[in-house]
Parts: sequence; C-alpha cells; structure tokens
Amino acid sequence: QVQLAESGGGSVQPGGSLRLSCVASGRIYIIYTMGWYRQAPGKERELVATITRNAATMYADSVKGRFTLSRDNAKNTVYLQMNSLNPEDTAIYYCNAEVQNSPGVRRRSSWGQGTQVTVSS
Repeated sequence: QVQLAESGGGSVQPGGSLRLSCVASGRIYIIYTMGWYRQAPGKERELVATITRNAATMYADSVKGRFTLSRDNAKNTVYLQMNSLNPEDTAIYYCNAEVQNSPGVRRRSSWGQGTQVTVSS
C-alpha cells in the first residue's frame, strides 16, 4: 500500500558527509513517526534516529552530534544528514514510516529496500 524509496547512499572517506532521502508514496492519509535504521554485515538491525510529525527527534548515542534528521510533511519525505562519518557507520540504511492509509484504519509500519553507505579510506 505504501512504498518508501531511499536514495543518497554511496561511498565516502572517513570524515565525509552524505545526505539520505526517503520519499513515501502510495496510499497515504497521515504519516506519523518516520525513522532510519541500519544493518551492518553480521549484525542486527539497529535504530539510528526517529522523528515525529511535529519534528521531535531522537538519536542513537552513536550518532548524536553527527547526524541530523528532518522531514518535509508536504513532500512525505524524511532526510538524514550524516556528517563526520566513520567506518563504523558502514551499513545498509533502511527508511521506516508509520502510515495511516485512510481514516479509521490502523497505522502500519512500512520499510524501504535500503541504501548502502560505505565509509572507508
């Protein structure tokens, strides 16, 4: 019912920056909390950051001060600005959104297919 399209991943040197974008489309009435998760090889998926519809943010300790999450409700888009990247940030980054498709319908969690971020010298 809802598709999330991530973009902006790539390869960067330590200390570099990347900006990830996630655009939601499909059956959308209201998008509530959106967030980014990541999964490194051999590790479990972990929460990176979340943002409410009113732009209240929460960050994992590992990215505080380096990453900034923002959203544009009119465009159904969330952005993750990543600065001071280090090799530990290497992972596939997944976008997540809690979406209500229509009035009176339960919220559903939607996931993107992921975008690769590689940080190496």
